[in-house]
Amino acid sequence: MPTIVVAAGVLHDGAGRLLLVRKRGTEAFMQPGGKPDGGEAPDVALVREVTEELGLTIAVDRLEPLGTFSAEAANEPDHHVLAHAWTVLLTTQEVDAVAPAAEIEQAVWVTVAEARTLPLAPLTAIHLLPLVPA
Repeated sequence: MPTIVVAAGVLHDGAGRLLLVRKRGTEAFMQPGGKPDGGEAPDVALVREVTEELGLTIAVDRLEPLGTFSAEAANEPDHHVLAHAWTVLLTTQEVDAVAPAAEIEQAVWVTVAEARTLPLAPLTAIHLLPLVPA
């Protein structure tokens, strides 16, 4: 199966909630992030994607690495994703400033338990939800 390389961010508020997004025309919720542009480092891609998709500017040095994970792609049939993932603790001001943009149709703040009631991307459900800081 072809592999899509992505950068994914577990953005959380420090109080047990994380941010999940849903792209326009899809059903699965997932972490903010996306594909690196040609030659772009995954951490830089995550910062760029968070700015484009959510209107937040986050410095690369705030990213805490979680690892690299593989799962079935949520929106690309017969593909896998290889995700470089980081966690980021957002300030109250940043939490309040999240504004879906670009291809993001919906952004929700949820607890892990609430997230499990949503249709989730396999990467989120299998690998990233268990890593959300309590």
